[in-house]
Amino acid sequence: MARKALKALGLTDAELSILLVNDIQMQEMNRLYRNKDKATDVLAFSMRDGEHSDINPNLLGDIVISLPTARRQAKEKGHGIYDEIAVLLVHGILHLIGYDHEKGKKEEERMRRKERKVLVSCERMI
Repeated sequence: MARKALKALGLTDAELSILLVNDIQMQEMNRLYRNKDKATDVLAFSMRDGEHSDINPNLLGDIVISLPTARRQAKEKGHGIYDEIAVLLVHGILHLIGYDHEKGKKEEERMRRKERKVLVSCERMI
């Protein structure tokens, strides 16, 4: 799925890592890196930021997904876990390349449109 999403975004040479964790691990990471003491569904850590961002331009960064949260969200939304993981993965990839829904309504809508477009191209529209 990651390869399909990267291809849909024109990033065929890009690399990223994906880590699947539980809610306790996710809460610890969210607290440590974002100062938010709660679990979340997905975190993205870009390698395009910081002083060493030019070392390997193809290395996008890391995506962390909480499996228990993904499972709950899939059930709430009425679709399967693999579909929910696909949504979270695309969401994380978009964060890695600079999208940020927390910057305001306009950026949030722009990101949601891009998510849908990528999911459709990956045949994972839910």
